[in-house]
Amino acid sequence: MAKASSDRNTIDLFGSSRGRPRKQPLNRKDQLKINKRIQREKEKALGFKRLELVIDQDTIDKLDQLCELNDVKRAEWLTMQIALSFSKAKLSKAKNNKEKKSKTNKTATPNEQVIQQTAE
Repeated sequence: MAKASSDRNTIDLFGSSRGRPRKQPLNRKDQLKINKRIQREKEKALGFKRLELVIDQDTIDKLDQLCELNDVKRAEWLTMQIALSFSKAKLSKAKNNKEKKSKTNKTATPNEQVIQQTAE
């Protein structure tokens, strides 16, 4: 009778271990799989998403150095940089919109400018 190593219900009649069950009934490989699955479920419950990047070793070394300088993990550093880039993009977009509005106000008469400013 075949018995999978993760199967805890079926008795292995031909196994070499006899007597009292071990503290950890699963071997290390199977226990690591279970622990990793539990960790992924916790992260999913917290709203995290998994992201896989394929980059060269030189870039990874640079990333590790930056993380050591800031005393943060890779994921934290990448999250901070994305947030920083996003906020810069929003600021530059808002600045461009404001410049466009000011250009349109220059062609308007002084009375129209006052009306537009009060409307904003």
